[in-house]
Amino acid sequence: MSNADIFLGEFIGTAILILFGAGVCAAVTLHHSKARASGWVVIAFGWGFGVLAGAYTAAPLSGGHLNPAVTVGVAVDTGQWDKVPLYVLAQMAGAVLGAVLAWLVYYAQFRANADGKNAQPTLGVFATAPEIRSPVANLVTEIIATTGLVLPILAFGRNAGIGVGPVPGEQAGIYGSGISILLVSLLVVGIGLSLGGPTGYAINPARDLGPRLTHAVLPIPNKGTSDWGYAWIPVVGPLVGGLLSGLIFNAVF
Repeated sequence: MSNADIFLGEFIGTAILILFGAGVCAAVTLHHSKARASGWVVIAFGWGFGVLAGAYTAAPLSGGHLNPAVTVGVAVDTGQWDKVPLYVLAQMAGAVLGAVLAWLVYYAQFRANADGKNAQPTLGVFATAPEIRSPVANLVTEIIATTGLVLPILAFGRNAGIGVGPVPGEQAGIYGSGISILLVSLLVVGIGLSLGGPTGYAINPARDLGPRLTHAVLPIPNKGTSDWGYAWIPVVGPLVGGLLSGLIFNAVF
């Protein structure tokens, strides 16, 4: 994989992931959306489909990590750290683009937030927030949930007997086979349904930090705070989870 392939694959794939993910959050939460109040199950499946679309798109070019925690887990497993900064840079840039695209899709709904009678905080469209603010508990939740994501992803690759990177003739990447990408998307849905209640399950530093930065700079009326006091948890927690996943995988498998 060339550096250009890695950057473009991760940039485009992560943008698609966030477009779907932030899009479903906007659909469910914003006033004047036809999907308003359709619930947590819809959000979980929307994010899962975002992983499906983004990973299938990126896999032939970059392996389809779309997540710095996955990239760290793979690096711990393989010992190959030289491309990690490139992956993370592309993922962050793609996350920002995806958040901007979701804002454009729901531009009229965001503009309606200027009406003081219906104004609502908008950070939840872009980034996560805990239901109960407890830094230690929130951090532990993100570590465990991310381990529940990255460890199976590493196992998918090992089960297929391949290393990191695309397999000729297949949309495989780190997942081992094309069907495994579908399984990972369902895994993300399962994590959302089972483990997403406490923090909103970032499980991906780029997924939270990129859109949070975008929320901070976009001209959204009455958008509310970007909650930078919490922002370190959905970055540190998933990175620790990815690191632990790589260490556990090397030790056990």
